[in-house]
Amino acid sequence: MGKLIVGLGEALWDCLPNGSKLGGAPANFAYHASQFGNDAYAISAIGNDILGDQTIKEFDDKHLKHIMPCVGYPTGTVQVGLDHEGVPTYDIKRNVAWDNIPFTAEMEDIAKRCACVCFGSLAQRSTVSHDTIHRFIKSTSKDCLKIFDINLRQDFYNKEIIRESLTACDILKINDEELVTIGRLFGYPGLDMENKCHLILGKYNLKMLVLTCGTNGSYVFAHGMKSYQPTPKVEVVDTVGAGDSFTGSFAAAILAGMPVKEAHKLAVEVSAFVCTQPGAMPKLPERLLDRVK
Repeated sequence: MGKLIVGLGEALWDCLPNGSKLGGAPANFAYHASQFGNDAYAISAIGNDILGDQTIKEFDDKHLKHIMPCVGYPTGTVQVGLDHEGVPTYDIKRNVAWDNIPFTAEMEDIAKRCACVCFGSLAQRSTVSHDTIHRFIKSTSKDCLKIFDINLRQDFYNKEIIRESLTACDILKINDEELVTIGRLFGYPGLDMENKCHLILGKYNLKMLVLTCGTNGSYVFAHGMKSYQPTPKVEVVDTVGAGDSFTGSFAAAILAGMPVKEAHKLAVEVSAFVCTQPGAMPKLPERLLDRVK
């Protein structure tokens, strides 16, 4: 069954111009990690409503395991607008189910056994889910790979949450715009992109920092190592979930023992494929899945 991998945080519906699609970065991450033969779980919360029922049905249809307690709040939704290049803008509804994820005995059991957990900043906007995320992380073993996919959205983050999450993780995944925001927030003026990355890598004793720069390629920085991959030119349908597919496939490859540069190349190709498909959770072709053994 491969490794036990968890995406922890928001599960929500992206209400796109052409209809609603199940999304949320942690669920997208878990789905893509599962496609490489891993035992992956999406952990969040749903409401006692039609979208909650549809969430469970969709995860079941995609054979994605899940822990989704039903809480007294509506299932999360996001209004997604797409510009002429397919790049999304988000209006994320507040006080929804994933803001109120309870920490359960089942979650604690999974935490103790998991090989990798990915979490972001968005689900930490509320105290309840913030506390659940950090209790989960504290319950993992020292060998568990902890990925902080920062995902800065609207104004749902602050310095304390980011610092606490950087201290708790092994790998930071961030994009070029978020890096500028972090530079401003933490006062790293005048440093170029690469120097900022090395500063964060050293300051928080990270194993790796993954920097994505849209059409300008992506980087993986580790101590004494740098990997760069150009972004393939593809016919973009939408970019929703592309970053999560990058993280999910990168984590699957690293956990399978693939060298960082090869894992990086695979993640870029997976992400490019997802951009050519509608929605965040398309089925990946065998030519990509076969690369991870």
